[in-house]
Amino acid sequence: MRGRDDTTGEFLAPSRSANRREALDTLALGEALVALSEAQLARLPIPEELLPHIRDTQRIPSHGARKRQLAFLAKHMRRQDQDVLDAIRDGMSKDGDASRRETALLHRVEVLRDELLGDDGDAAMTSLLTECPHADRQHLRQLVRNTLDERRRNKPPHAYRDLFRALRELLAQDEDTSDNETDVDFDGGDDSKGDDGNP
Repeated sequence: MRGRDDTTGEFLAPSRSANRREALDTLALGEALVALSEAQLARLPIPEELLPHIRDTQRIPSHGARKRQLAFLAKHMRRQDQDVLDAIRDGMSKDGDASRRETALLHRVEVLRDELLGDDGDAAMTSLLTECPHADRQHLRQLVRNTLDERRRNKPPHAYRDLFRALRELLAQDEDTSDNETDVDFDGGDDSKGDDGNP
């Protein structure tokens, strides 16, 4: 932010380190927004002109291209008044644990999807099925095959997104089951959640 020199009365340009901190803070906010569901985004005071850039970033599967698009989103965010960005941060903090859990879940799904599509995909699938024995293994294996075939043919990432949704539903269901078991074992309470939405 610009300050005024008390001696000369002149406005001072922000320091390079201050600019860098502000840029990194904005980039981190952009990453957090991209990780949210459509329903969560709708609850935040996000300017209409930013929403297409957020959705464009969410749709990009390639790590390198996604990183560039995220930087492009952050550039547009820095053009907003600081009050606007602060209002978005306030809105996200009001979501509290729900937002943090959703963000962590989406990150975990992204990592798992990359592992399933990687060179050691069979080992990742075995580990997943051990962790979630109730999973539909045939359906998951088919989604992985479809996604790999889609990549080879340079087709739009429909199967890629289908795999993400299937993994998200599976891990969210597994998380809910663990929470319910914890509630019964320790306090008998019930843990209600209101998260919804797709990537």
